[in-house]
Amino acid sequence: MIVLVLVVALLVIAIAAGFLGSLAGLGGGVILTPVLVLFFGIPFGDAVGASAVSVLATSTTSGAAYVHDRLTDLRIGNFLQIATVPGALIGATATVLLAPTNLVPVLLIVLGLVLLSTVPGSIAMRHEEHPPEGPGDAISRRLKFEGNYYDRLHQRVVHYRGQNSKTALVVMFAAGIVSGLFGIGSGVLKVLALDRALRLPMKVSTATSNFMIGVTATAGVGVLFAGNLVLPLLAAPVAIGTTTGAYLGSRLLPGLTNRLIRWLFVVILLVLAVETLVRGVAML
Repeated sequence: MIVLVLVVALLVIAIAAGFLGSLAGLGGGVILTPVLVLFFGIPFGDAVGASAVSVLATSTTSGAAYVHDRLTDLRIGNFLQIATVPGALIGATATVLLAPTNLVPVLLIVLGLVLLSTVPGSIAMRHEEHPPEGPGDAISRRLKFEGNYYDRLHQRVVHYRGQNSKTALVVMFAAGIVSGLFGIGSGVLKVLALDRALRLPMKVSTATSNFMIGVTATAGVGVLFAGNLVLPLLAAPVAIGTTTGAYLGSRLLPGLTNRLIRWLFVVILLVLAVETLVRGVAML
């Protein structure tokens, strides 16, 4: 009976995580990792493994929907994967090595600081609906990092062009490390790179992030699985729940404003950052 209650609770939380992760481009893992550790008492390594699987579920579901809706920029996403995948392998290897140690409080504090670091910039851009279209840089012009999508809410075609490609690559490498280390898909930093460095519209950033987090998580899951940190009994309900939530979120996002999506992004990050920091400090 207790096991059934726990499974149902995991399903409900996973649905919420998949829904919010799909809307904000974060992946469900950014919510699940701290929740599993802080509220369910799951060992850090096992929580990272389950969260990494949930990221795959979120990306597979919402990523496909956003590609169908022509919100995902596959050219930009595939280019940036050359930085995130090596980072994910490094991060996942570090998790396998650190999981048996007593460094979980430190890792929680680091995760909280990573989440918190993205909040000020997002608040500063809270009123921006569509970023101004710039001339791009040498890389974005050569590789044609530009495109357009039809905004259902404003009923017009929005055109965009990528900027600051080198900065985006650096952030994406860091995103890969964070993904492998915490099993969160690193959507936090991916959205940061796409929205703030490349200056893509928030809907395109969210959709492209959802596509990318699956590839990054795949690189890390293999290492985590080899390190016996992916438990089927834990990962299965989490994957089912996040898949359901991600589908619901992917149906809702095209009709929302970019400003509302950015506010959702900020609120989720702020709550989780504070909670994770407090619990990490308390465990020291």
